[in-house]
Amino acid sequence: MRLRDLIDGVTIQYFQGDPDAKISGIAYDSRLVQPGCLFVALRGHRQDGHNYIKDAISRGAAAVLSEQPLPTGGEGQTNRVAMIQVVDARRTLSRLAVRFFDSPFRAMRLIGITGTNGKTTTAYLLESILVAAGKQPGVIGTINYRFAGQFLEAPVTTPESFDLMQILQRMADSSVTDVVMEVSSHSLDQGRVRDCPFQVAVFTNLSQDHLDYHRTMEAYFDAKTRLFTPSPENGTGVPAWAVINADDPKGQELIQLTKARVVTYGRGNGCLIRAENIRLSRAGLKARLITPSGERDIASLLIGAYDIYNIMAAAGAACALGIDLESIHSGILRLRGVPGRLETVQNRRGLTLIVDYAHTPDALLKALQAVRALTAGRVITVFGCGGDRDRGKRKEMGRIAGMGSDTVFITSDNPRTEDPAAIASQIEAGVIESGATEYVLDLDRNQAIHRAVKMAGNEDLVLIAGKGHETYQIIGTEKRPFDDRVAAADAANASD
Repeated sequence: MRLRDLIDGVTIQYFQGDPDAKISGIAYDSRLVQPGCLFVALRGHRQDGHNYIKDAISRGAAAVLSEQPLPTGGEGQTNRVAMIQVVDARRTLSRLAVRFFDSPFRAMRLIGITGTNGKTTTAYLLESILVAAGKQPGVIGTINYRFAGQFLEAPVTTPESFDLMQILQRMADSSVTDVVMEVSSHSLDQGRVRDCPFQVAVFTNLSQDHLDYHRTMEAYFDAKTRLFTPSPENGTGVPAWAVINADDPKGQELIQLTKARVVTYGRGNGCLIRAENIRLSRAGLKARLITPSGERDIASLLIGAYDIYNIMAAAGAACALGIDLESIHSGILRLRGVPGRLETVQNRRGLTLIVDYAHTPDALLKALQAVRALTAGRVITVFGCGGDRDRGKRKEMGRIAGMGSDTVFITSDNPRTEDPAAIASQIEAGVIESGATEYVLDLDRNQAIHRAVKMAGNEDLVLIAGKGHETYQIIGTEKRPFDDRVAAADAANASD
């Protein structure tokens, strides 16, 4: 399309070049620039796209959008490109992406789910409910991006705005009716979804995470609120419906902040979506689900006590979408499990081995509470903490593991560029503070899993926490193949 049509309505500080230049694509990574592209220079958490403008031009960029004046060089290479200078390149990229892909969400309903924990399971549940209701859902989330039998790798939970619109276009072309999207705090803070007109927004909970990025819990919560409140980062205003966990203190704050129609869920009598008579077992859970549309006995193969909140969240979103209670019941029952979320690892010894993504203090606490309720013997926990991430949660996670486990194996998660021994030492301080004495420090994750499984008896349970569905381990800057589920099964089968 012509450059003038693409940037129409954008507030521009400075422009030079040909407004009728033909733009064949948009890229915010200079390595992906092809001749005719518009290159958008974004300031990232670790990289600054302005440092790669000359590289983009050398690759054939027809135009450059940046927050700084275009660099000049002796070779005159900038004379043939159009230059657009704006105040906020990331916000502008979102608007350009919507226009470039011609508002691909127009024929679809968007449902956004945010919160520290529970986003993925809630998304799986709602996807299953939508299928039961005869819809064609697509999902954008932590595990993958999926629609119409297609599965795309998910490098991040919520894609950058251009990638997001490109995926939505593919979904629209595949006749997707509803898009269930996990919306991360990073994406809200950076405005990646600012031009997505969500019909329903879901808030699961808030607990400590991502403070390496947000710095404070106040800033973290502020990012979450942007899905529910009018702000410059929310270019489409507020969703029609807000489905909010009223049992969470921050959920109560959010109820007061949002202008959307609110559907509350929780255990309190005042909630519109409630669950009563909850029964838990290793086979799953059963409960009486109460909704504005009526009441229904439900059953689920999910085994965590906290999963009742994920079920209520999905049911609340479904009610907001006008889905009938029978489809809600059927969708909940049909979901066989969620990858890496209290996932049972089958093995020839018949040991109870559970893999879970818990990588925050609150998630680890809830995972331990869930498995303790299902275990007659010992709870043996294997976990570590990621490197180059929120360091403040490591000691607390160690304390929680020490209090909730009979034996703790402290090991590596994704150490990235940090010293694995230093990370483990911070976790160990929390384990010691808990008063636990039964713990082992083994930085080799595969070896730690094997040792934990080897010591487990038939009545014991091994919880391997932190990585869940991930099929890799990041050591330094290298991404190595590794899957907790495979390691656990191999350990059990090797000793049968």
